Formats: sequence, structure tokens, C-alpha cells
Amino acid sequence: MNKINRLFISLALTALVVPALPAVAQSTYPTRTVRLIVPSSPGGGTDISARILAPQLTQFLGQQVIVENRPGAGTMIGGEAVARAAPDGYTLLMGISTLAINPAMYKKVPYDALKDLAPISQAVALSNVLVIHPSLPSRNLKAFIAFATARPGELNFASAGKGTSPHLSMELFLVMAKLKMLHVPYKGSGPGVTDLIAGHVPVMMPNMLSAQPHIKSGRLRALGVTGSKRAPGADDIPTIAEAGVPGYEAVQWYGVLAPAGTPGDIISKLHAGVVRAVQNPEVRKRLMNDGAEPVGSSPAEFAAYIKAETDKWAKVIKAAGIDPN
Repeated sequence: MNKINRLFISLALTALVVPALPAVAQSTYPTRTVRLIVPSSPGGGTDISARILAPQLTQFLGQQVIVENRPGAGTMIGGEAVARAAPDGYTLLMGISTLAINPAMYKKVPYDALKDLAPISQAVALSNVLVIHPSLPSRNLKAFIAFATARPGELNFASAGKGTSPHLSMELFLVMAKLKMLHVPYKGSGPGVTDLIAGHVPVMMPNMLSAQPHIKSGRLRALGVTGSKRAPGADDIPTIAEAGVPGYEAVQWYGVLAPAGTPGDIISKLHAGVVRAVQNPEVRKRLMNDGAEPVGSSPAEFAAYIKAETDKWAKVIKAAGIDPN
């Protein structure tokens, strides 16, 4: 074989091999630990959901997925950390409803959730639940509304922080039930529920994941769930709409997002991992026993849902007369 033929064969083989290299390199993701940022304190629904998903994602990806709490600023500290992270799939966000609430709640949000984050999948949908300390005399929602009506401005209600779903779900309830209460914001549902159980604050509207164990133990009394239907695993708790405030509805959600610009094949792999996780029988059983509903939507479906929620909560905030910070 002459030199020209050998050179031609060598170039031809190179042309076949080189285009395949990027695909081989990308298919190796992940090669190290993946961080799943929770933008709230330990113990809340976001944290619980993340810690349920993390072991499943670890098994699927073949690399450790660790949960890291970054609470504060209405979940914006954790959100910004992910929005500004390298788009390589190693820093993810356990997103929460505040992604759709904050644009209307704050004058300055350090990132644009619709542009700076890449939706992977909505993982969980769940109702909040109006709970009170058992020391209050009310046994049902109508009795509580009557109790609160007779005491305008005297009752405090806890929330996971200003602008969070537990806060705005409660504000919507107050507007529709024509009640006045004082807002006590906490840095996450966990600390708020802890103080509620201790009797330091009498009322709260946390998510079902945070509240259900304490409702079952009798440490909290449930008066109504915020969704349009009764929550899984809590058929004995009526919706707020059927219990005394017709037309009321508010749903909280959690989902996994990555920094915008994350390669499509990495998004696809993570999406497959999240869907597999929420379809796991043990995961589904645990979530539904605590009143949550597994979802597993596509990236496009999750993006459209976040946009729709952003529009909805902007209208609620305006109707409640809440001035953005």
C-alpha cells in the first residue's frame, strides 16, 4: 500500500471517530457528586421531597446526589445559587411554588426563573392544609371562621416566609373569608410547624408533607386542605371550598430544575431519573400517605406550568393588596 492510500485511510478513520467523541464524553455524565439545592430550611415539604428523591436519583445516576439547604430571602438565595451555577448538571434546584410567586412579590429578584433555569420535571403536587393548635376551641372550619371573625387582628398565623405558598394561600383564605390576622413569617415550614406545635403561634397553612405526621399524632388539628379535591391519604380532611369557603383553591408544587444552558442530553437523563423516582412504588406510597401526589411531567410541561402559575399568583397578590418589597 502506497503512502497516499495509507494517508487516505487514516483520514477516513479519523473522520469516523472524531464526531463520535462528544457523544461519548457527554454520555459519561455524571462522574462526580451532584448537589440538589433546597432553598428552604430542613423539615419543610421542599426538603422532605428532595430527601425522598435523592437516594433514587443516586441509584439511577450512579453518583451520589446530596441535598444542600440554602434557605433565606423567600427561597431566592437557593434559587440564585443554582441560576448562577455552571450549566453542567452538577448543581440542581428542588424548585418550589415561590419560583412563580416571587416575580410579583419582590421588586428585585436576582434571577428570572423563566429564563435562567431549565425545568426538568415537576415531581410533586400537594395541597397546603389549614391547621390550628389543639388548644383553640374550633373543631371545624366554620367554627374557626366564626372564632376568628370575633377576634379581628388578634390571631397570628405562621408561614414558611413572606411570599411563600403557605403565606399566600393563607392570604387568599383571609380575603375570601373576610378575616384579619397577623402574619408571622419563618425561614421555612419546618421552624413554623415547630412553633405551631409548641403553641407559640396558633394557626398555619403548611403543606401536607410537613403537617400530616403531626395531624395523625394529634399535635395539630386540620380544618381543611387547599386543593380542589381531598388529599391522598387524608380523605377525612375536607377541602376548604367544601368546608365553608366556596371557590377557594391553592396548590403547592415541587420540581427539579437546572441552570439554563444545561445540555439537552443531561436534562433528558435527569428527567428520566426523576420520573423513575416518582414512579417507584415505595416513593409513591410514602408521598401519597403524607397527602402528596407524584407527578413526573416533561420539561416542556413543567415550563408551561411554571408560566401559568406565575400569571395566576401575580393576580392573587394584586387582589390581596400586597405591596412588593
